[in-house]
Amino acid sequence: MRITRAGRRAAAVATAAIVASALSAAPAAAHGKTKPLGTKSLAAVLTADKSGFDRNGYDYDILTAAVLAVLKAKPSSPVKVLADGKTAVTAFIPNDRAFQKLVADIQHSKRLPGEKAAFTAVAGLGINTVESVLLYHVVPGATITRKAALKADGAKLKTAAGSTVKVDVYGHWHKRIALIDADRSDRNPRVIRFDLNKGNKQIAHGIDRVLRPINLP
Repeated sequence: MRITRAGRRAAAVATAAIVASALSAAPAAAHGKTKPLGTKSLAAVLTADKSGFDRNGYDYDILTAAVLAVLKAKPSSPVKVLADGKTAVTAFIPNDRAFQKLVADIQHSKRLPGEKAAFTAVAGLGINTVESVLLYHVVPGATITRKAALKADGAKLKTAAGSTVKVDVYGHWHKRIALIDADRSDRNPRVIRFDLNKGNKQIAHGIDRVLRPINLP
């Protein structure tokens, strides 16, 4: 039987819908049911790095400092879910270079600030804004591995901020993943590291831009 182009398109849409539903309704299926997932939290993973602000743009010092700042100011913030390893979440975590580029964009500067200066600028946006941005990077109730994400092209993931990001799987021979956020004026973040804390209910994927919950000028 010959499948028409319209039929293939409809099948692709249906597949994306099924994957999106599975990710939100049955996150354990992403790993299978043969082995229980661990309960190491993402907060434990982030705070294990004691280097602090440095010259390595590809770790997560600014993100870690932002999480700690929110929890210090607002101990009951929903961000605290990152410290509860028994609760399934998937976080897309921007590296330090991503935050440096965000600050440069906000300040309309061509130069990237140092990590400490970038954190100071981010914190200067206000703790509620920082909290909202962090929650926009967290998908609660789902443990989404790289394998599952690669099958989720077109899926819309509901974040802890209440809004959604869309999964864009692209590339022919080597599949890659981008996340479509609310900002239409800048390049979408791309996943550059997968499955941090794999084997646990809380998993993270490193991204090279900060997800933006609003369209920045």
